[in-house]
Amino acid sequence: MVDATTRFFEDLDRREYEPLLAKSSGTLRWDLHEGARTTHWLVRIDHGRVQVSQEDQEADAVVGTSPKLFDDLATGREDGIAALLRGDMTVTGDPRLVVQLERLFPSPPDSRGPRRRFEAHGEVR
Repeated sequence: MVDATTRFFEDLDRREYEPLLAKSSGTLRWDLHEGARTTHWLVRIDHGRVQVSQEDQEADAVVGTSPKLFDDLATGREDGIAALLRGDMTVTGDPRLVVQLERLFPSPPDSRGPRRRFEAHGEVR
């Protein structure tokens, strides 16, 4: 079974172009820490063109958090900016990339607004 984190990144990679990132360029690496194990997701953005890999390479911004929190972000159960302000995530490098990518996360299931909803079966509405 594929988890919400993997679905989120695979969907982002399949899009190839994301209009909400048309004015953005840079690399953002998510480091998901669980004990001694770290899973990496590298997002390359070039004026809306997006590529995702699981490489552990240098990036313009690096976000560290737990796999559980990222699953909550990917399903809309948690808000990224709130988690960052609480100290549940760390950011090194360019924080603007984090804010720009945060707009792609779904809103909570019971909210209304411009954010996309990431459905459990992998479709984006």
